[in-house]
Amino acid sequence: MKQLEALAREAQSFSGPGPAMTEQAIQWHGTKPQSAALTDDEAEVARVMQICNACRYCEGFCAVFPAMTRRLEFGKADINYLANLCHNCGACLHACQYAPPHEFAVNVPQSMARVRMQTYTDYAWPPALGKLYKRNGLALSLATAAGLALFLALAALMGGGLFHEPMAGNFYAIFPHNTLALMFGAVFGLALLALGVGVTRFWRDVSPGAASGAAVAEAAHDALRLRYLDGGHGKGCNNADDAFTLWRRRFHHFTFYGFMLCFAATSVATLYHYALGLEAPYPFWSAPVLLGTAGGIGLLIGPAGLLWLNLKRHPQQGDAAQKPMDRGFIALLFLSSATGLALLAGRDGGAMALLLAIHLGVVMALFLTLPYGKFAHGIYRSAALLKWAIEKRQPNKLQLGSD
Repeated sequence: MKQLEALAREAQSFSGPGPAMTEQAIQWHGTKPQSAALTDDEAEVARVMQICNACRYCEGFCAVFPAMTRRLEFGKADINYLANLCHNCGACLHACQYAPPHEFAVNVPQSMARVRMQTYTDYAWPPALGKLYKRNGLALSLATAAGLALFLALAALMGGGLFHEPMAGNFYAIFPHNTLALMFGAVFGLALLALGVGVTRFWRDVSPGAASGAAVAEAAHDALRLRYLDGGHGKGCNNADDAFTLWRRRFHHFTFYGFMLCFAATSVATLYHYALGLEAPYPFWSAPVLLGTAGGIGLLIGPAGLLWLNLKRHPQQGDAAQKPMDRGFIALLFLSSATGLALLAGRDGGAMALLLAIHLGVVMALFLTLPYGKFAHGIYRSAALLKWAIEKRQPNKLQLGSD
């Protein structure tokens, strides 16, 4: 133990006291070697990783620690990679003997969370919009949704009124199909483009090497199962205290697969419309409605649960400055589902136009904020998982860990 303390203190002395660190020139580990300066948050991750490299107690918890053992120094690209590989499960914080109030103040989840936000900002496209990550909070999300819903409600009012005779669920009598397809298709396409450009730049900088089929399959498996939200032992994350819980993983699954079922419903409806010539409204027992209903229920349970856990979570587990962004995204997902299910229930009534305007406004707000909100964490984390799946199959020249 004394030898371990000595090694950790030596690592600590290399990097300084932590939060008060200044920027320093380091060698970039990406595709183009160059001198780059670490920000204070990145320098804190480098400091923490050097201490963890001297300890290795948490090596079996998640992919971050075996990936760490392949490095003696931590450049900017390494730090961005490891930060996005972290799932913020909290297991290492509760297991760490050097966690606060120890003088080393090792807090891996919090330091990684701060760098993840910086990663999204640095790689955002267009670059000028990167600061939106820090401003995309709950109030902005709700205000955007309300503003767009009001605009669409006024458009419906001018086109025939918000209250009308029952239209048997014919949404296109309110807003033409081609108008909705063009409007939402353009916004969703731009959101995917912005996210795609950002993660492509991130991918090039972390220089992972060629991806084999086995690496892709493993990364997809780990991402879809949320493997690293099990705490490394299958019992789950730490949320408010030392107790393990699988609920964070479960609520993430409800949210992700609910979102994917809703996306599948839209895709099937598009196929029906353009390929088969079957136009909406579709009966309740049709594939688009069943998929959308199941997805909507998932997007009620998942976001509600994640918000509950977010409110309860210990302040040392994560970055408090990101809570507004987290809650804004959660709120838009929940409201998209709630308004969609309300529209399904009331589509044969006289208030369908009002319900439709509210639902479309919320969904449009969700699409507009996708590239500059919490949704990005899933994209960057998947890329980091793929890099790890590639990296672990390459020879470890250091041979310092269990790898």
